[in-house]
Order: sequence, then C-alpha cells, then structure tokens
Amino acid sequence: MDEAAGLPQAPPLNILPPTPAGLESLYSLCRKIYPDQVNPLQVTALLKYWLGGPDPLDYISMYANPGIPHENIPPHWHYISFGLSDLHGDGRVHDISAADAISGFGFELTFRLKREPGETAPPTWPATLMQSLAKYVFQSGNNLCSGDHVSWHCALDNSESRIQHMLMTTDLQLKSAQTPFGSVDFVQIVGICADELRAAQQWNGAGILEMISRSPQAGGVWHITDMRRGESIFELEPNAHEEVERGFELEGSNLSGVSARCSWADQDFSKSGLMKEKRDDGNNISEEENEQMKSTFQKSIYSNNNDRLASTSSYKNDDGKENSTMLESTELLHVKKLEGVHLVFNLEAGSLLPLAIRIHDNICYYFRGRVKHGRHFTFKSILGETAITLVASSVTGTLVDGDNPYVAQGSWLQVLITDDLAQDMAVTFQILATPEVLSLPKTFSWPEKRLSITVVADKL
Repeated sequence: MDEAAGLPQAPPLNILPPTPAGLESLYSLCRKIYPDQVNPLQVTALLKYWLGGPDPLDYISMYANPGIPHENIPPHWHYISFGLSDLHGDGRVHDISAADAISGFGFELTFRLKREPGETAPPTWPATLMQSLAKYVFQSGNNLCSGDHVSWHCALDNSESRIQHMLMTTDLQLKSAQTPFGSVDFVQIVGICADELRAAQQWNGAGILEMISRSPQAGGVWHITDMRRGESIFELEPNAHEEVERGFELEGSNLSGVSARCSWADQDFSKSGLMKEKRDDGNNISEEENEQMKSTFQKSIYSNNNDRLASTSSYKNDDGKENSTMLESTELLHVKKLEGVHLVFNLEAGSLLPLAIRIHDNICYYFRGRVKHGRHFTFKSILGETAITLVASSVTGTLVDGDNPYVAQGSWLQVLITDDLAQDMAVTFQILATPEVLSLPKTFSWPEKRLSITVVADKL
C-alpha cells in the first residue's frame, strides 16, 4: 500500500482565489460586450485601498472598442473602473447592503478615448484621472450622476489640449448592472472645453450632452473624448449659441449646487457699529453630527422637488398637512440664528452667483437663476463640511424666514434671499460676468441686510 496515498494533498500552487461576487458580476457584463477580450489590459492598485493604499479603485480595465465607423463612431479605448461599487460584500470598503439596494456608491466610472492611428496600446493617464475622481467621491461622499459637471482647469492628459473639464453621462453600452450586493450604474466621463462647461453650468449638462451627441467631431452619440479636438460645439455648429439661448429662456438652469472653495462667518453687529466675525470651521460639531449634516445636505441637493428644501424639522405636504418625519435628524444638529453673515467664495464659485440669483433677462439672457425661480442653490465646500444654501422666500421647509434670514444648522448655513435683495444683487453681480476685470479680493456689502460677500482668487 502506498503510504503517501493516505496523506492530505496540498492544493496546486497555481490556483488563484475566487473572484469576489460583486466584481464577477461586473466582469460578466464586460465579457458580453467584449467576448474576444476576456483578459483585457488592466491597471491594478498594488496596495488596495482597504489595506491603506492611496487609490480607491481596485482595478481599471482597458478595452479596445472597434466603434461603428459607418455610424461615425470611431475606434476608441474603453476604460471601466471597479471599486466605487461593492466588489466584496463583506464590509471591508462599503457598508453591507441588500441586493435590492445600491452597491457601494451605486456606480462605476467609464471613459472612452478616441484611438489615434497606429496606436497599439491604450494610454494609462485616464486611469490616473479616474482614480482622482474616485478619491473625490470617497472623501466627499458626493456621487457623480449623468448631467453633472467637473471643472478641472487643466488638460485631462496634462498636455496643451483644450479639453480641460468634464461632463458625466450614462455609458450607452454598459448602462447598469445588478450584482449580489446591489445595483450599479455606469457613469461615463466626457471631456469638454471651457465654453461647453460654462454653458452646462448656466443651462444644464443634459442639454450640452445632447448637442455633443449630434456632432461626431465633438464626441458623437457615444460621447467619445478626442484630446486633439480643437473646436467646441459652438465653433462646430453655427446655431449652437441660439439653441442654448432658447434652452435658457424656456427652462432656466437646473443646477442646484456646486462644490466650491467657500466659507462663512457670523457677523456680530455691536451698538458701536463695528462688525465682529466669528468664523465657522465646522470643528464645533461632533463626527456623528457631521454625518447627519452630510446626509441632510445630500437630500437637499438631489431632491427633485424644486420648491422644497429637504432635511427640515417640519414641512407641509402638497395637501397642506404638517409632516414632521424629518424632525429626528434636525434635532441632532445645533441650530443657530445669526444676526448677520459674511460669505467668502473663490472666483469660480463667485462667478456662479449671478446664476444662483438671476440677472434680469434684459441685462444678460443666459443667467436665469435658481433663487429668482423660487428655488435654492447650494455651495458645498471641497475643504470640509461647510455648506451655504441660498433660498428664495417661496421655498418651503427651510430654517429661515423674514425674521431670521440667516440660520446655521451645524456648519450648514441657510441664507434667505428676499425679492428686493435678489433684484439688487442682480445689478451688483453684473461685474462677475467678466471676472477677468475684477481686482481681487472683491467685497460686496448690503449693510441694511447685515450681509457681505467676498470673492477671492481661485489660487490662494
């Protein structure tokens, strides 16, 4: 009898651990689209994020897409991220969720880069770009959705290209997937020029994406980024400006908030008339309260109801009945009524103040803002938990009213913009339409309202 036969056998050394279930679900979808590329080139985080590594995305796969030339869809490289959704389902990165919820952040990033003639391997710089966006999502907790814009102010590939900003859209091939740990949408990065970014900010991202889809030179139906594109849609299409103007006139702007460099300070008006400031750095609230504030802030930004600001202690339903279902989260935060406030914005954020307020139609057609349309607009600090929301008098479910126009909830400040103040701001902020002529810092003051706003340079 062979004595070795009774001994336990060691597993072969070449057996790899099984692919995590969430990751396998996404791989399976990719194999359906690329059946001949089962092992694509892949950028891998050497030290995983959940082990203390710097890069949140575990993997970024790079596929060669042949396009559909007869439909003006050129060959291109297709980049797909893995890590914003829950790949493992064991809590190592994302909170464990049910299969009928969203997986992790609920999305993965993709990017389509036009393939240059003779190019045999995909450039790897898009992977670095995707990791940077993923870091923003992990650090801020803010999702990226179709129609969102990201101002970058630098060529995406660090070249001299005019493609220096991004819009987000739905990846038309991947769309969405269902995994054991929830649903995943595929959000595609689209490289755009500066004037396309401004139009998206002042009107809406969906409208600009639609215009890009009709122009093969600008990206076409699949929104393929061409880093060598030298002309914007406004230079490629003679009627583009008129189309955007009509959109502004009919719809106004659907932008309800931006990430920015911003801060606010409590202005204490003493009897001597001197103004004292107490800056809010967000450090006076607990971590639990910060999380509550972030949650309620997210609800206010992404609420589709334009005339109601979510996250209030009490609001009226459409039938006029009082509803206090959100009282719990509000009571956990410090609510403070302020005598006066001083707001500070960087130049890029400040240039959106006319949009937030609305310059009158006969002054400048394209600034049809949120506040004058009975809506709200929020600036969320990229440096911390601070947020500033400007609200019109007609917005319900807010903390502010005519007697208390400035109210802070933790480090989230709500500012009431009355009709007369909005009219005054509309004229005052005309200079922000041409920021290159501004001498910074520039302070705008309304002493009777106990309000001042300072615009500072983007690079401090």
